[in-house]
Amino acid sequence: MKQRWMWCGVLAASAGMFAGRLMAQDARTVVEPVIPPGCAVLEAKLSASEHGLAAADEEKLDTARIQKALDGCGKGHAVVLHADGAGNAFLSGPLELRAGVTLVVDKGVTLFASRDAAVFETSPGSCGIVAQKRGGCKPLISVMHVSGAGVMGDGTIDGRGGEKILGKSVSWWDLAEQARPGGGQQCFRLIVANVADNFTLYRITLKNSPNFHVTYSGGDGFTVWGLKIDTPKRLARNTDGVDPGGGAKNITITHSYLRTGDDNVALKGGAGGITNVTVSHNHFYWGHGMSIGSETNGGVSKIRVFDLSLDGPDNGIRIKSNGSRGGLTHDVVYDDVCVRNSPNPITLDTGYTAAGTLTGDSPPTMKDVTLHNVRVSGGGKISFNGYAKEYRVGANLDDVLLTDDAAYTYSLHHADIHLGPGPVNLKLEGGEDSTVTGTPGNGTAASCEAKFVPFPAE
Repeated sequence: MKQRWMWCGVLAASAGMFAGRLMAQDARTVVEPVIPPGCAVLEAKLSASEHGLAAADEEKLDTARIQKALDGCGKGHAVVLHADGAGNAFLSGPLELRAGVTLVVDKGVTLFASRDAAVFETSPGSCGIVAQKRGGCKPLISVMHVSGAGVMGDGTIDGRGGEKILGKSVSWWDLAEQARPGGGQQCFRLIVANVADNFTLYRITLKNSPNFHVTYSGGDGFTVWGLKIDTPKRLARNTDGVDPGGGAKNITITHSYLRTGDDNVALKGGAGGITNVTVSHNHFYWGHGMSIGSETNGGVSKIRVFDLSLDGPDNGIRIKSNGSRGGLTHDVVYDDVCVRNSPNPITLDTGYTAAGTLTGDSPPTMKDVTLHNVRVSGGGKISFNGYAKEYRVGANLDDVLLTDDAAYTYSLHHADIHLGPGPVNLKLEGGEDSTVTGTPGNGTAASCEAKFVPFPAE
């Protein structure tokens, strides 16, 4: 049923000045998407078992017939991938969405990505290798310079990142490990949207991407509602969940369940920056957490994250950058967030090492970052680490509570922390070139019990 989503409950539960601060966000009025009527229904010709596709089916690509249907579909309509008896699978190479056209994967249907690197290559031999330059592979689904497109349905898109590339002894994820000492894995992404206004992901399940699952840049209006991402924790390097950034604005990620091999969500403030983002009513599991960065050089602002559970991630609330890719991150609010069993439940850090060079001519600053009604359990390291005396981390902690007696450690450098008016029991003291001001009030943490829910079964 169509369901209108609004801020009323959050504003009613938050008082005074803090309630007013929550209002900057995705500037659109976001409502639950509706699957459009079909212009074409394609019947599945392949049958998949729990072990995937049969070896004999690996050459039976559906790319051409799916693309033909997308090209012929009118705006406001959808191409539907539908089961037909024992047929429950499609196999495809790169697809391109058209303006106003939605690809729908029906319940019980899986769209598998081809294991043939050659169909994704941007030049001969460029995909399925480790090389210094990037851009060797086309994505499975491209959404380029079109508006109103979408990917929807209760089915699954499987990138098969852990399966061996045809003709090779390694998988896409093996390539990522081979590239760890240096070089770049030339592995395709599942969905790449660029300058795609009002792009929508709705109810779809994404699995096993060889690289990032979803990226969105340069567009105005991106809605993610009811998305599930299900990819292994340790095997799948660089398999971020949803990464908006690079000139993107007016973004809502809501009612979704994400477990990935890297960032669950990463808001990237590269060239053009990112602004007006709402991340609400979500559940994250393993992964690298609710991240901002590491690119912040284009600026990050007007970010609202609320009603979020993070259950067992490597990082919980995380803003990361360094001197080679930093800029201003400000006007960021986290409200009603529960983190448990994370080695790094709260991390605001300007020494992010995985991005390469730590120093450079683009130093990061983080200020006007508010954590309200945040509850942490399971121990871990809490970090507020600025870059230098002139490039600091500034955070307001209001009702931020550790809810158990587990072991916690702290790192505080070039930081200015204000506590209160709500209770705060973090032991923030003695940091290098840092100040801690304010007077926390008294109170107890609201229960997180109802927030930690199992990952949904398919």
